[in-house]
Amino acid sequence: MNPAARQLVDRLWNYCNVLRDDGVSSQDYLEQLSFLVFLKMAAEQEELNREKRDPADHKHVLPVTGKWKRRGWKELLDLEGEPLEEAYTKLLADLGRRSADGDHTTLSLIFNRARNRIENPANLRRLIVDLINEEKWLRARSDIKGAAYEALIARSAEDSRGGAGQYFTPRVLIESIVRCMRPTPYDTITDPACGTGGFLLAAYEHIVREYEKDDLPDLDWEELRTKRIWGTEIVPTTARIAAMNLLLHDVGEATGLPVIDVTDALRNQPTRHASMVLANPPFGRKSSVTVSGKGEEDGDDASSDATYYRPDFWLGNMTTTNKQLNFLQHIGTLLTDKGRAAVIVPDSVLYEGGKNSAGALIRRELLTNYNLHTMLRLPENIFQAAGVKAVVLFFDATSGFRSETDPPRTERLWVYDLRTGINITLKKRPLKTEHLADFEQLAFGEDDPDRTKRVESERFHAFDAAKLLAHESVNLNVGEIAMLPAEGQGPTSIAELTLSVAKNLRNTLSEIEAFAKDLGVELPKAEQG
Repeated sequence: MNPAARQLVDRLWNYCNVLRDDGVSSQDYLEQLSFLVFLKMAAEQEELNREKRDPADHKHVLPVTGKWKRRGWKELLDLEGEPLEEAYTKLLADLGRRSADGDHTTLSLIFNRARNRIENPANLRRLIVDLINEEKWLRARSDIKGAAYEALIARSAEDSRGGAGQYFTPRVLIESIVRCMRPTPYDTITDPACGTGGFLLAAYEHIVREYEKDDLPDLDWEELRTKRIWGTEIVPTTARIAAMNLLLHDVGEATGLPVIDVTDALRNQPTRHASMVLANPPFGRKSSVTVSGKGEEDGDDASSDATYYRPDFWLGNMTTTNKQLNFLQHIGTLLTDKGRAAVIVPDSVLYEGGKNSAGALIRRELLTNYNLHTMLRLPENIFQAAGVKAVVLFFDATSGFRSETDPPRTERLWVYDLRTGINITLKKRPLKTEHLADFEQLAFGEDDPDRTKRVESERFHAFDAAKLLAHESVNLNVGEIAMLPAEGQGPTSIAELTLSVAKNLRNTLSEIEAFAKDLGVELPKAEQG
């Protein structure tokens, strides 16, 4: 990270620790920081306007008519104590009201239903005057302001306990997946469960690095920034943080249409499609919503509030509440012809369900009508949540008609095992770029763009799709290698072996408890003594 960005992160995060004593969580702090930085950027835009003689060149983020002329950042700077708290609270409410009035912009998304969470006026003034006002946000390079904000998001995720951060996708993994996918300025790129926007930002930054030297027309860059990248997020607080994160990286416009849709991506059929989907859908076995291919005309309750009608889904009339299975179907319907996807899913997606189950039918669809060409088995302990085992599925949509007698679109599924013998921990031995280098080279080497030169290795193996489809449950839990622990990574004494076994038992218990919770089953408490 840029040293200037690191210094900014440290100053802002230290103040988060101060506010925590007032009951302000790290996520609430990020939200308030988004509001205030946005207001500061609006004030800086007005300063730029004063440097331009032609009013036609002026841009305005906040309204400039009537009473709004005297409102915004300057208003907050001139106040302290209760008047400051009251003015800030009212400003948030008035800006949030614009969304209710039909204003559909990034501004309205960020301030929709905004509330002041900092009830101590002295702390609010210090945040405004001593921290945010001391920085130039609009003119600062995105590698400073954007990187600083994203680093705060990562620290907030690490700080969460059983909250939104438990499945926060490591930046190293995101960047590796993006390098494998090789987005271009002419791709349309989306994430239907975008969280704070990590995949979208990594894709944009990759394109900038790879193509800025090509001197592309300004119109192409403008299209990319404002129209070709978008995400969907169901949680309003997370969506506003994502929108601010993207804005600070120069993706989107404050007064333009938002690049984040705040809705449940599974609710409706896609109205626009993407040539690239990058996603880590929310983990968890069960949703409160059923997704069905049957509608009201079928004479059942499929149109009720608890059921989404998706006739475009692969399951047809079959229903499932499994979030990952539903997201896989949704992502498949999002892709354009020859579109490509990379999706992180838990291991259970590979094998759960027996013959003719929803899981089996979806796995069969991926192999038969899509090209599921690559799977990466991820190391354990890369997420905040304990005991999570996950994989990355890489698959492409294919064009043209396929009859029932035609061979499956997937010829071979290549699996790379980055789990066996790999000892990863969140703090002491985190996932690093070098851990993924071998996979990137073998599976997506730059000298093999069409993936025709792949060769097997100790960790990388190919599986015949026809044989996988012959199994009645279409079990894709393949590719785990038999390997002794690497030197210094496995237990070398009775004490270490005991700790290793205890850790595995705890992880297994965590999975059982999570499954029982989804089923509504209360497990007996362990007896003491």
